[in-house]
Amino acid sequence: MQLLGLFHDTSNTSASTTLSIHSRAMFKAAVLLSQTYNIKIGGQFIGWQTAQTDDNVISALRSTCFAMSTSNIIGIVGPVLSREAILIADFAETVGIPVISYAATDPDLSDRNAYPVFHRTVPSDKVAAIAIAQLFIRFNWTSCTIIYQNDKYGLSGGQALNETLSNNSVIVLQTVLFDTMTLSIQGDLNSTLITSSTRIVILWAESYYASLILQYALNYDVLGPKFTWILSSNIPLNSFNQSFSQNLIGILTVEPTVGDVVNEPINTTLLNAAY
Repeated sequence: MQLLGLFHDTSNTSASTTLSIHSRAMFKAAVLLSQTYNIKIGGQFIGWQTAQTDDNVISALRSTCFAMSTSNIIGIVGPVLSREAILIADFAETVGIPVISYAATDPDLSDRNAYPVFHRTVPSDKVAAIAIAQLFIRFNWTSCTIIYQNDKYGLSGGQALNETLSNNSVIVLQTVLFDTMTLSIQGDLNSTLITSSTRIVILWAESYYASLILQYALNYDVLGPKFTWILSSNIPLNSFNQSFSQNLIGILTVEPTVGDVVNEPINTTLLNAAY
């Protein structure tokens, strides 16, 4: 009797991401804690196995099907990406097991009628869009440009942003697509931003793609101090050439955080037991 953990690593890199490493460790720690606290299902302790996903939804489904065919899988933790989660949630419904994602944020996944076995521990993109709208209200910004990746994550996030900003009287002057297949921006980023009347840019992209887009922006000199960028994912700014450090000042990131950062209670007993 096992839980299947689905953990993401970018397909064109050899090293595991920090999120993947930490998520695997937390997953295994949670299973070990269940055994420590004598938590059983049908008189049996819960075990685990893990599989890697790599941006390919069919690969994620194949790994899930293989685990289901060789083990008694009673639930799935993951996957990270919304496009993978949608397919895995549909599959899990057909076999009658729950799916709990720790990172998939597509607002569509909140539909209990469409995805009755899907659960998540992170807020949907609508919550992030509301937080970004609050920034515009706080600083009296009235317009922006949105750059987003051309897949389910980007399209759903872009839609949530457009709706939320519009409801708060913020004008989206233009949208720019980043092609995840060719790893290129559609159109002339430099001309699009320089000729625009707004200097606020919202970048809605996963960390890997966001880093590439920021590098394009650095090359075209359309970051700080000329423009204010707001990111939907956290990226390590020290990965860029340090000669650009002044241009990276002022970038804002909106992402979920742990409870104790905002003085909310956390379960310290379980956290201490996990170490």
